[in-house]
Formats: sequence, structure tokens, C-alpha cells
Amino acid sequence: MRSVIDAAWRAAAYCVHPLVIGLSVLPLVLTCGVAYLLARAYWEPAIDGVRAAFESWALLAVLFKWLEAIGLLGLKSVLAPLVVVFLATPVIVFFSLLAVAVLMAPFMLKLVARRRFPALELRRGGSFMGSLFVSVSATFIAAVAMVVSIPFWLVPPVALVVPPLIWGWLTYRVMSYDMLVDHASQDERRTVVQKHRVVLLVMGVLSGYLGAAPSLLWVSGVMFVAFAPVLVPIAIWVYTLVFAFSALWFAHYLLAALQAHRLAEGSLKAEAAVIEALPKPVDESPGVVR
Repeated sequence: MRSVIDAAWRAAAYCVHPLVIGLSVLPLVLTCGVAYLLARAYWEPAIDGVRAAFESWALLAVLFKWLEAIGLLGLKSVLAPLVVVFLATPVIVFFSLLAVAVLMAPFMLKLVARRRFPALELRRGGSFMGSLFVSVSATFIAAVAMVVSIPFWLVPPVALVVPPLIWGWLTYRVMSYDMLVDHASQDERRTVVQKHRVVLLVMGVLSGYLGAAPSLLWVSGVMFVAFAPVLVPIAIWVYTLVFAFSALWFAHYLLAALQAHRLAEGSLKAEAAVIEALPKPVDESPGVVR
């Protein structure tokens, strides 16, 4: 627990480093650009599709009539954009995480290694293609899980628990590989991740809940459409900083765990060498010719 807290406060301190702040602009620009292009192409068709679905549901027709009767018919016009943004949020989260993993994580890892672990040997047990495979495969699994769980989000506790758990698992899978890709051998990476799997998963889930916090800005952006062009980029930038913190958190924790693993392995090897160098016991059984 102490090592987790130590890594967390170090990660928070690194988040205000000029390099990290500067790097956060790259995922922000990329994600905002993709979101803008998708909105230009699909925003109106998506809203029309949601409204058409609403009109085909008898229960919602009764609800809208009741809202009209009490003078709240304006909520009907807000509901469709809210649903579209609600469904688009996981896509933005996934894309933000991948953008941070590709555009920021390698540089932040080098920053942590250079400043805190300069003597840690590079054994390069991973590769860019391996990182890409882990990121894409984990994202696909998380996206499928997210889509399958959407019908259950109508139950409030599920909506508050399931998405952060999925995002947390994705963060754990991606960061556990990327933060050890240069420094650990394949065997070391498997050993360290296996030994600390529970802690890493908890860190991922906590990162998932931190990543869910900016969703409040998305809701505000729909309710106050006039402010959406400002609120949406702010929300994306917050996502970027949250995942940057997560990457730094995993980097500090995993590199410290790798260093401790090597020190323990070195101690065991030294102990084995000492034992091997000790004189062998003499066999004093009767009848043995010396």
C-alpha cells in the first residue's frame, strides 16, 4: 500500500512538469479533431435516429405527453442529444486512452526512468508491435464489454460501477505492458505483472473512476448547448490529464517493482553462489576409502 501511495503522489507531481503539460496538447488536438469530424458527419443523423426510436416507443410517447402537460416539453429536445453524447462518451474515453498511450506514455516513461531510475538496465522485452497488439486487442474486448453492458445502464448502480470497471481493466492491460516494454525482459514482465496483478488492477479501476469524473462536463455540454464547443474540449483535456496521471502512476510503481525484483533476484543469486562455494560435507560412512 505504501508503494502505491508513493507512486501516486510522484505521478501527481510529474503531471505539472512542463514536458507533461506540453505533451497533453497532442492527444487533445487529435481527439478534438476526430470528435469534430465525427460530429460533422454523424451528429444530425444520430440525433434523428434517436428521435425516431423515441417516437416508436409507446412508453416514451406517454412520457412526452406528460412533460407537455406540465410545461416541460423542452426536455424532449434535450433528451436525444443527451443520449447521443452518452453513447459517444465511451468512444471518446477509449480514443483518449489510446492517444495518451501512443503519444505521451513513451516520453513520460523516459522522463521517470531518467530522473528516478537512471541505473535500471534496459532489457527491451517488448516491442512497438507488441504494444500495439495489446492496446488494440484490449480496446476491442473493452468496447465489446461496454456495448453488451449498455442495456443494464438503466439501473443506476450499474451505470456508476460497470463503465469505470471496464475502463480500469483497459488501463491496467495497456499500462502494464507499455510501462515495462523497454526496461523488463519478457520473463521479468510476466513475473512482475503476475506478482502485482491485484494491485495493478485496483490502480486501473481507480484510474477508471477518475476517468469517469469528466463525464459531468459532457452532460453540462448537452444541457447548455451554447457552451458545448468550450466544454467538450475541456472534458477531453481532463480525460487526457487523467490518463497521463495513470501512465505516470503505473510507470513509477512498475519500475520500482522491477528494480525490487532485480535486487531480490541478485540477492538470491549471491546467496546461491555463497552456498555453492561452501566446502562440501565429507562422507564418513564406514568402508569408504579416502
